[in-house]
Amino acid sequence: MPQLPAPDFPADVRARLDADAKEVISRYPDSRSALLPLLHLVQSEEGHVTRTGMAFCAEVLGLTTAEVTAVATFYTMYRRKPSGDYQVGVCTNTLCAVMGGDAIFESLQEHLGVGNEGTTEDGKVTLEHIECNAACDFAPVVMVNWEFFDNQTPETAKRLVDDLRAGVQVEPTRGAPLCTYKETARILAGFPDERAGAVEASGGAGPASLIGLRLAKGDLPQPRVVHPRTGGPQDEAPAEHLSSHDAPQETSASDPAHPAGPTAEEGE
Repeated sequence: MPQLPAPDFPADVRARLDADAKEVISRYPDSRSALLPLLHLVQSEEGHVTRTGMAFCAEVLGLTTAEVTAVATFYTMYRRKPSGDYQVGVCTNTLCAVMGGDAIFESLQEHLGVGNEGTTEDGKVTLEHIECNAACDFAPVVMVNWEFFDNQTPETAKRLVDDLRAGVQVEPTRGAPLCTYKETARILAGFPDERAGAVEASGGAGPASLIGLRLAKGDLPQPRVVHPRTGGPQDEAPAEHLSSHDAPQETSASDPAHPAGPTAEEGE
Protein backbone atom coordinates (compact mmCIF):
# COMPACT_ATOMS: atom_id res chain seq x y z
CA MET A 1 0.00 0.00 0.00
CA PRO A 2 1.57 3.33 -1.02
CA GLN A 3 2.35 5.81 1.75
CA LEU A 4 0.11 8.87 1.88
CA PRO A 5 1.77 12.24 1.24
CA ALA A 6 2.95 14.06 4.34
CA PRO A 7 0.60 16.83 5.47
CA ASP A 8 1.78 20.41 5.04
CA PHE A 9 2.34 22.93 7.81
CA PRO A 10 -0.49 25.37 8.62
CA ALA A 11 -0.42 28.39 6.30
CA ASP A 12 1.05 30.81 8.85
CA VAL A 13 3.74 28.35 9.90
CA ARG A 14 4.56 27.54 6.28
CA ALA A 15 4.95 31.22 5.42
CA ARG A 16 7.34 31.73 8.34
CA LEU A 17 9.38 28.64 7.47
CA ASP A 18 9.56 29.64 3.81
CA ALA A 19 11.04 33.00 4.78
CA ASP A 20 13.53 31.43 7.20
CA ALA A 21 14.51 28.72 4.71
CA LYS A 22 15.14 31.32 2.01
CA GLU A 23 17.54 33.12 4.35
CA VAL A 24 19.38 29.89 5.23
CA ILE A 25 19.67 28.71 1.62
CA SER A 26 21.10 32.08 0.53
CA ARG A 27 24.21 31.38 2.61
CA TYR A 28 25.32 28.46 0.42
CA PRO A 29 26.53 28.30 -3.20
CA ASP A 30 24.70 24.98 -3.60
CA SER A 31 21.23 24.86 -2.09
CA ARG A 32 21.49 21.21 -1.03
CA SER A 33 24.28 22.23 1.37
CA ALA A 34 21.57 23.87 3.47
CA LEU A 35 19.95 20.55 4.37
CA LEU A 36 21.52 20.20 7.83
CA PRO A 37 20.48 23.67 9.08
CA LEU A 38 17.04 23.28 7.52
CA LEU A 39 16.49 20.06 9.45
CA HIS A 40 17.32 21.99 12.60
CA LEU A 41 14.87 24.66 11.47
CA VAL A 42 11.92 22.29 11.13
CA GLN A 43 12.95 20.65 14.39
CA SER A 44 12.73 24.04 16.09
CA GLU A 45 9.10 24.21 14.97
CA GLU A 46 7.89 20.78 16.08
CA GLY A 47 10.52 19.60 18.55
CA HIS A 48 11.51 16.70 16.33
CA VAL A 49 11.88 15.99 12.61
CA THR A 50 8.53 14.83 11.27
CA ARG A 51 7.47 13.58 7.84
CA THR A 52 6.04 17.04 7.27
CA GLY A 53 9.39 18.62 8.13
CA MET A 54 11.33 16.30 5.84
CA ALA A 55 8.87 16.87 3.00
CA PHE A 56 9.31 20.62 3.44
CA CYS A 57 13.13 20.31 3.27
CA ALA A 58 12.90 18.13 0.17
CA GLU A 59 10.57 20.58 -1.58
CA VAL A 60 12.53 23.78 -0.94
CA LEU A 61 15.87 22.14 -1.79
CA GLY A 62 14.74 20.13 -4.80
CA LEU A 63 15.69 16.82 -3.19
CA THR A 64 13.86 13.55 -2.86
CA THR A 65 12.36 12.62 0.49
CA ALA A 66 14.68 9.60 0.47
CA GLU A 67 17.72 11.89 0.33
CA VAL A 68 16.41 13.97 3.21
CA THR A 69 15.43 10.93 5.27
CA ALA A 70 18.91 9.43 4.83
CA VAL A 71 20.44 12.49 6.50
CA ALA A 72 17.77 12.93 9.17
CA THR A 73 18.16 9.33 10.33
CA PHE A 74 21.97 9.41 10.31
CA TYR A 75 22.64 12.23 12.79
CA THR A 76 21.55 11.69 16.38
CA MET A 77 20.90 15.41 17.00
CA TYR A 78 17.79 15.09 14.84
CA ARG A 79 14.93 13.59 16.86
CA ARG A 80 12.56 11.24 15.09
CA LYS A 81 9.88 11.21 17.77
CA PRO A 82 8.43 13.72 20.26
CA SER A 83 10.82 14.47 23.10
CA GLY A 84 11.15 16.72 26.11
CA ASP A 85 11.85 20.40 26.43
CA TYR A 86 15.20 19.43 27.94
CA GLN A 87 17.41 16.73 26.51
CA VAL A 88 19.43 15.45 29.45
CA GLY A 89 22.43 13.54 28.16
CA VAL A 90 24.78 11.61 30.43
CA CYS A 91 28.21 10.84 29.02
CA THR A 92 28.90 7.13 29.43
CA ASN A 93 32.09 6.94 27.42
CA THR A 94 35.13 5.45 29.11
CA LEU A 95 36.44 8.24 31.33
CA CYS A 96 33.06 9.66 32.38
CA ALA A 97 31.80 6.12 32.96
CA VAL A 98 34.61 5.15 35.34
CA MET A 99 34.32 8.53 37.09
CA GLY A 100 30.65 7.90 37.80
CA GLY A 101 28.74 8.45 34.55
CA ASP A 102 27.21 4.97 34.57
CA ALA A 103 26.03 5.45 38.16
CA ILE A 104 24.50 8.83 37.24
CA PHE A 105 22.67 7.37 34.25
CA GLU A 106 21.29 4.46 36.26
CA SER A 107 20.15 6.72 39.10
CA LEU A 108 18.39 9.09 36.68
CA GLN A 109 16.60 6.22 34.97
CA GLU A 110 15.25 5.10 38.33
CA HIS A 111 14.52 8.64 39.53
CA LEU A 112 12.65 9.68 36.37
CA GLY A 113 11.06 6.31 35.67
CA VAL A 114 12.26 6.24 32.04
CA GLY A 115 14.79 4.31 30.01
CA ASN A 116 17.32 5.51 27.46
CA GLU A 117 15.67 8.06 25.12
CA GLY A 118 12.57 7.99 27.31
CA THR A 119 10.57 11.13 28.12
CA THR A 120 8.88 11.95 31.40
CA GLU A 121 5.08 12.07 31.41
CA ASP A 122 5.08 15.85 31.82
CA GLY A 123 7.07 16.21 28.59
CA LYS A 124 9.84 18.12 30.32
CA VAL A 125 12.84 15.80 30.26
CA THR A 126 14.18 13.23 27.81
CA LEU A 127 17.03 11.11 29.16
CA GLU A 128 19.75 9.62 27.01
CA HIS A 129 23.31 8.45 27.24
CA ILE A 130 25.64 10.35 24.92
CA GLU A 131 29.04 9.96 23.37
CA CYS A 132 32.12 11.94 24.42
CA ASN A 133 31.70 15.71 24.22
CA ALA A 134 35.39 16.56 24.70
CA ALA A 135 35.03 17.57 28.35
CA CYS A 136 37.00 14.74 29.91
CA ASP A 137 38.76 17.02 32.40
CA PHE A 138 35.34 17.77 33.91
CA ALA A 139 34.17 14.15 34.11
CA PRO A 140 31.55 13.00 34.73
CA VAL A 141 29.61 15.39 32.51
CA VAL A 142 25.88 15.83 32.01
CA MET A 143 24.63 17.95 29.10
CA VAL A 144 21.25 19.65 28.91
CA ASN A 145 20.36 20.78 25.38
CA TRP A 146 24.11 20.66 24.66
CA GLU A 147 25.12 22.92 27.55
CA PHE A 148 27.65 21.60 30.07
CA PHE A 149 26.98 20.58 33.64
CA ASP A 150 30.38 19.42 34.88
CA ASN A 151 31.62 17.20 37.71
CA GLN A 152 28.23 15.71 38.41
CA THR A 153 27.18 13.08 40.94
CA PRO A 154 23.96 11.06 41.13
CA GLU A 155 22.68 13.49 43.76
CA THR A 156 23.45 16.69 41.83
CA ALA A 157 22.08 15.19 38.61
CA LYS A 158 18.78 14.30 40.31
CA ARG A 159 18.48 17.83 41.70
CA LEU A 160 19.16 19.17 38.21
CA VAL A 161 16.33 17.24 36.55
CA ASP A 162 13.98 18.04 39.43
CA ASP A 163 14.67 21.76 38.92
CA LEU A 164 14.12 21.45 35.17
CA ARG A 165 10.76 19.78 35.69
CA ALA A 166 9.73 22.35 38.31
CA GLY A 167 10.60 25.30 36.06
CA VAL A 168 13.46 26.46 38.28
CA GLN A 169 16.12 28.36 36.37
CA VAL A 170 19.39 26.44 36.27
CA GLU A 171 22.78 27.71 35.16
CA PRO A 172 25.22 25.59 33.15
CA THR A 173 28.70 25.23 34.61
CA ARG A 174 30.04 27.11 31.58
CA GLY A 175 28.79 28.20 28.21
CA ALA A 176 25.61 29.96 27.18
CA PRO A 177 22.48 30.23 29.33
CA LEU A 178 20.11 27.29 29.10
CA CYS A 179 17.16 27.37 26.71
CA THR A 180 14.57 24.87 25.51
CA TYR A 181 15.33 22.25 22.90
CA LYS A 182 13.28 24.04 20.24
CA GLU A 183 15.18 27.27 20.91
CA THR A 184 18.46 25.36 20.72
CA ALA A 185 17.45 23.88 17.36
CA ARG A 186 16.78 27.34 15.91
CA ILE A 187 20.21 28.53 17.03
CA LEU A 188 21.76 25.43 15.40
CA ALA A 189 19.91 26.35 12.22
CA GLY A 190 22.11 29.45 12.13
CA PHE A 191 19.90 32.17 13.54
CA PRO A 192 21.24 34.68 16.07
CA ASP A 193 21.23 33.74 19.73
CA GLU A 194 19.62 36.80 21.26
CA ARG A 195 19.61 35.63 24.87
CA ALA A 196 21.27 37.91 27.38
CA GLY A 197 24.82 36.77 28.07
CA ALA A 198 24.91 34.24 25.25
CA VAL A 199 27.48 36.09 23.16
CA GLU A 200 29.90 36.61 26.05
CA ALA A 201 29.57 33.03 27.28
CA SER A 202 32.32 30.55 26.61
CA GLY A 203 32.41 26.79 27.00
CA GLY A 204 36.18 26.57 26.77
CA ALA A 205 38.37 23.68 27.76
CA GLY A 206 39.56 23.26 31.33
CA PRO A 207 43.07 23.52 32.77
CA ALA A 208 43.88 19.83 32.32
CA SER A 209 43.13 20.02 28.59
CA LEU A 210 45.17 23.20 28.13
CA ILE A 211 48.42 22.12 29.77
CA GLY A 212 49.89 20.91 26.47
CA LEU A 213 49.04 24.21 24.79
CA ARG A 214 50.58 26.21 27.64
CA LEU A 215 53.75 24.10 27.45
CA ALA A 216 53.99 24.67 23.71
CA LYS A 217 53.65 28.43 24.20
CA GLY A 218 56.33 28.44 26.90
CA ASP A 219 53.91 29.52 29.63
CA LEU A 220 55.03 26.65 31.87
CA PRO A 221 58.51 25.27 32.69
CA GLN A 222 59.46 22.48 30.34
CA PRO A 223 59.05 19.08 31.98
CA ARG A 224 62.17 17.19 33.04
CA VAL A 225 62.23 14.02 30.98
CA VAL A 226 64.19 11.21 32.63
CA HIS A 227 65.43 7.91 31.33
CA PRO A 228 63.13 5.13 32.55
CA ARG A 229 66.05 3.03 33.82
CA THR A 230 68.76 5.39 34.98
CA GLY A 231 66.61 8.21 36.32
CA GLY A 232 68.99 10.61 34.57
CA PRO A 233 68.34 12.79 31.50
CA GLN A 234 66.57 11.02 28.67
CA ASP A 235 69.62 11.17 26.38
CA GLU A 236 71.87 9.52 28.97
CA ALA A 237 72.78 5.97 27.99
CA PRO A 238 72.03 3.29 30.61
CA ALA A 239 74.98 1.87 32.49
CA GLU A 240 73.91 -1.65 31.66
CA HIS A 241 71.12 -3.48 29.95
CA LEU A 242 68.74 -4.93 32.49
CA SER A 243 66.86 -7.06 30.00
CA SER A 244 68.12 -9.52 27.44
CA HIS A 245 65.39 -8.48 25.09
CA ASP A 246 66.84 -5.03 24.45
CA ALA A 247 70.56 -5.93 24.76
CA PRO A 248 72.66 -5.99 21.56
CA GLN A 249 72.48 -9.45 20.08
CA GLU A 250 75.59 -11.05 18.53
CA THR A 251 75.19 -11.70 14.82
CA SER A 252 77.51 -12.87 12.08
CA ALA A 253 78.42 -9.26 11.38
CA SER A 254 79.32 -8.46 14.97
CA ASP A 255 80.87 -11.81 15.97
CA PRO A 256 83.80 -12.75 13.69
CA ALA A 257 84.25 -16.00 15.58
CA HIS A 258 80.90 -17.21 14.33
CA PRO A 259 80.53 -16.02 10.73
CA ALA A 260 77.40 -16.92 8.88
CA GLY A 261 77.87 -19.56 6.24
CA PRO A 262 75.93 -22.14 4.34
CA THR A 263 74.26 -24.82 6.37
CA ALA A 264 75.38 -28.39 6.11
CA GLU A 265 72.45 -29.19 3.86
CA GLU A 266 73.23 -26.26 1.55
CA GLY A 267 76.90 -27.34 1.25
CA GLU A 268 76.08 -30.86 0.19
